[in-house]
Amino acid sequence: MKQLAIILFILSSLICHSQNKSQSDTARINAIHKTALSFIYNRPDTAIILSEQELAIANKMSNETGKYYTANALKTIGTAFLNKCNYPKALEYGLKSLQLFQTIRDKKGIASCFTNIGLVYKMQSDYHKALENYLQALKIQEEILDKQGIGFSCNRIGNLYAEQHNYPIALEYFTKSLKVREQIGDKRAMATCYNNIGENYRNQSDYPKAQVFYLKALALKKETDDKNGIGLCYGNLGELYNNMAKYELAIPYSDSALNVCKEIGDIDGERYAYQNLADTYAKTYKYKEAYESYIKFKQLTDSIFNAENSKQLGEMKTNFEVEKKEAELKVKSEVEREKFMAVASEEKKRQQVVIYFVAIVLLIVVVFSLSLYKRFRINEKQKKKIDEAYTLLHEKNKEVLDSIRYAKRIQQSLLTSEKYIDKSLSKLIKN
Repeated sequence: MKQLAIILFILSSLICHSQNKSQSDTARINAIHKTALSFIYNRPDTAIILSEQELAIANKMSNETGKYYTANALKTIGTAFLNKCNYPKALEYGLKSLQLFQTIRDKKGIASCFTNIGLVYKMQSDYHKALENYLQALKIQEEILDKQGIGFSCNRIGNLYAEQHNYPIALEYFTKSLKVREQIGDKRAMATCYNNIGENYRNQSDYPKAQVFYLKALALKKETDDKNGIGLCYGNLGELYNNMAKYELAIPYSDSALNVCKEIGDIDGERYAYQNLADTYAKTYKYKEAYESYIKFKQLTDSIFNAENSKQLGEMKTNFEVEKKEAELKVKSEVEREKFMAVASEEKKRQQVVIYFVAIVLLIVVVFSLSLYKRFRINEKQKKKIDEAYTLLHEKNKEVLDSIRYAKRIQQSLLTSEKYIDKSLSKLIKN
């Protein structure tokens, strides 16, 4: 804790110093991330604390860069929890990181997450899911020519086949991984390959070859100050010498592995060291020591592999699948929405054309109707004038007819008088 406090104090001082010099958030977050990575294997708790600081800064960034650093920090935390053998937390942060990398389409980050997730499943003996994730990672890494990633994935796949006792295929992947890592000069990764090749030979009972590669691995692990790797190599050599019945070497190497793993908090490494010590003590008739080592091995095993952890892993996987489906449906709905909007736009254009056409037709009809109405009004006025003229003429005709009838009556009256006079004259004449 004292060392951790010193590290955090120094880091905080560096951050404050960088702020005084007006350095950007990107520069600060890179410094924190680099420091976190340096502790990810040797002091995973420190790596988690630093990554949480990285997250706090990244969450303030609203652009794609912020999402990238957030995904990176989550991946680091997941890897740290993996090294602490906290598999539910490792899977939780691994899946969160994967989703973010997929969002920003960072293929290298996506491949790295698939590898980490595959390792979690591998540690739970779900080899099918582990291989599925490893192969997805390798496919992406070969696509983008990521040699370091290719070497890493090939090594993981080799380990997976080795655990299923398919040693020839495992050796092929280990050898491919070693060649790639030799090309890029990655000594720490080369040591891992040597260790895995040695273990592959040990599993086939070829102990001399196994010893050669284990010792090569240990030398490089010490050269690169990889304490996690040193603990692993000590443990493997202790188990190898146990298999070779060289118990005088098996016990000290297993003790060394136990001490290193306790120092760096590698619970899984402690578990295997106790298991090997229990077996070695039993073979040398030290039953008390064997029993004590076995009890500690069992306690650590139960703390790692318990029903609650398995339940959490299942729930997290289910949640991820649901979220993934939701994301796919969201993308699909967006595509469908774009298609719908395109169709709607075309339909709107067609509707506008129809509306314009109808409007023009209506305008023509209105103009024509107004013309007809105007003509109708003119005709009405003309008809009214004609009716008035007809009425006037009819009245004039009536006056004329009345005059004619009056004149006729007068005439008839006069004619009657003349006849009467004539009759009267004729009568007088006869008398």
